[in-house]
Amino acid sequence: MPLFKREKDKMSLIRLSAFKNEKELQKLIENNLEVIFNCRFVATEFVTGNIHSGRIDTLALSEDNNPVIIEYKVVSSSDLINQSLFYLSWIKDHHGDFQVMVSRMLKDVEVDWSDIRVICIAPEYKKYDLHAVQVMGANIELWEYHYYEDGSFLLEEVFRKTSSNYENISMSEGVKNPIMVAAGKKAAITRKTGVYSLDEHLKKAEKEFHPIIQNLRTFILSLDDTIEETPKKFYIAYKIAQNFVCIEVYQKKIVLYLKINPKEFDSFEKNIRDVTSIGHFGTGDFEYTIKNEDDFEKSKEFINLAYKNIGG
Repeated sequence: MPLFKREKDKMSLIRLSAFKNEKELQKLIENNLEVIFNCRFVATEFVTGNIHSGRIDTLALSEDNNPVIIEYKVVSSSDLINQSLFYLSWIKDHHGDFQVMVSRMLKDVEVDWSDIRVICIAPEYKKYDLHAVQVMGANIELWEYHYYEDGSFLLEEVFRKTSSNYENISMSEGVKNPIMVAAGKKAAITRKTGVYSLDEHLKKAEKEFHPIIQNLRTFILSLDDTIEETPKKFYIAYKIAQNFVCIEVYQKKIVLYLKINPKEFDSFEKNIRDVTSIGHFGTGDFEYTIKNEDDFEKSKEFINLAYKNIGG
């Protein structure tokens, strides 16, 4: 895709460039894991043992404490997907090896095995590759990059296994929410973890809170077609490359944790807290509590800000 630089009223084309080798691309991503994917570095060029005889480019841990495998290519190659499947199989059978590496690098962190992220990064993918991963049904993310001569780096997700199960979530009166169905048709995305579900979170709230929760989901998912909804044990995460808002559902309130720096505000309303130094499950240091429709309407401003803060 063409990229232009503006100087007053003149536009000049910035040409595509290329990395010298895969190691240069790998080093760039590893040095910026937190900025790009909000992941913590665990290992590079990890050897999987004599029997398996593999070498994983990058091992990391997501903000949700899930294992992350990242593989790279600087040219289009189907081997990238095959290698990633190979390493996905390995890590599923070697929880202990990965936990040891995490404990060595990050100390007191317990790995959450409910989800494993496998990220492939390449300049392009052929239509056969995209078809193959769809047929396989494997939990793999395909990201295309564009590197420009001025140093600009564009990263775009082109495939992620999804499950649009939003239509199965019912309102308190037992009928489907037409607003959520409409938002779903715009490609609201939900990852199927097979471990935690939206229903489990909805059951925590009183019936009268269900419409607010549904409207909140509708608003978040409608911000962008690529937003992914991921139910976790204690919260529901909404993300693109990284989480920008997490929701904790309680009996009479909904608590949001947003990717907003609380230090940028001089004062807070009574339902907002700086939780930078306070333990909590959801990721994000800006806490916003919703107890009624007015709170929900006011929350939209902060959700939009959090979304923009991750590059949305």
